[in-house]
Amino acid sequence: MRFSVINLGCKVNRVESDSYENFLTSSGAQKVSPEYADLIIINTCTVTAEAEKKTRKVVRSALRGNPSAELLVTGCASAISANEFLEMDTRVEVVPKEKVLHHLHGLIDSATSHICLAGSTHARVGVKVQDGCNNACTYCIVHVARGVAKSRPSEQIISDCVSLAQSGVKEIVLSGINLGTYDLDGLNLSELLRILLEETSNITDSAGRSPRFRVSSIEPRDVDESLIELLATSKGRVCRHLHLPLQSGSNKVLHEMARPYDAKFFSELICQIRSAVPTISISTDVIAGFPGETDEDFQQTIALSKASKFSKMHVFPYSMRAGTPAALRKDQIESAVKAARATELRELSAKLREEDYLSRCNTSERAVVEICGRACTESYYEVEVSKTYSPGNFVEVLLKPELRTVD
Repeated sequence: MRFSVINLGCKVNRVESDSYENFLTSSGAQKVSPEYADLIIINTCTVTAEAEKKTRKVVRSALRGNPSAELLVTGCASAISANEFLEMDTRVEVVPKEKVLHHLHGLIDSATSHICLAGSTHARVGVKVQDGCNNACTYCIVHVARGVAKSRPSEQIISDCVSLAQSGVKEIVLSGINLGTYDLDGLNLSELLRILLEETSNITDSAGRSPRFRVSSIEPRDVDESLIELLATSKGRVCRHLHLPLQSGSNKVLHEMARPYDAKFFSELICQIRSAVPTISISTDVIAGFPGETDEDFQQTIALSKASKFSKMHVFPYSMRAGTPAALRKDQIESAVKAARATELRELSAKLREEDYLSRCNTSERAVVEICGRACTESYYEVEVSKTYSPGNFVEVLLKPELRTVD
């Protein structure tokens, strides 16, 4: 991933912007000028009317100067007038200052660009194993932009992962546009994972611990019994965490989204996974305010989310994407309604995340130290650890209430 950071305002903003740069470069991303970036971060200022005017001008200029980049807008001006920036373009996402690093963390994990760093000392690195998508969700244009699903040859993936493990990487995140459709060389995703576990089993640290693998976002229909078995039996070498996009808990809305499952299937899948892997952490994506979504539809999403006991929910107010069937519908939801529903879902997400974390307290998990004093647990929580632990190493963490991060 290529990125650029534009800083506006005070010295505190500069320090924050530097921290964003440092995190991304340490994660393997490449710093470039805005016109060549995949991601542009703009740290805004609102100390005066002129400063806010300049901020709006900079955001619009970045949008014009790079027609394909995603913009992450943060800082004081965005905290005051978030909607003003969101309405500029569907490529703009407003993220509060305190959540930027966590957000970037997620982007690195799910990055579709292949990051292979021979000699890398990074603790967690993503490896792209698949691209493209054969689905055609009515709100999404990725299948048009990326084309049909394509899998990378297994020998390339194995070589990359072995090299990363030998270089000291402790967690390898398998990523793709539609990861669960991996199918090449007679291997599906689960079979590929088994080979990767075997090929890296003899690459150990001083404590005899082999690297682990994390499955990034995977569609519910692609979670089969063999993957569930791996999660249950690999003793944490395949992280007991899955990101399963729900999008809606309403059968009507799921059908209109062209999602290939219904609420019953999703609920039963969650039960099946939790039965086999009681300590599993499950996160999700949810869209608020899809065209035609009624209050009843929305409440069904709330109910299924509660029943699923997600550890985190990524909430997205529906945004019209030109070229998609959903954008042509006449029953678009009012912005205020979408915003209110998104707020309610985010509040629920915070509550569920708190409950999930507390259920893990007084248990231990293996975590990867990413930066001094911070580590990522198997269940995908960022926790504080002693600064005596060096970045790039495993550490056993006893989860305590005072260590939780629930953003």
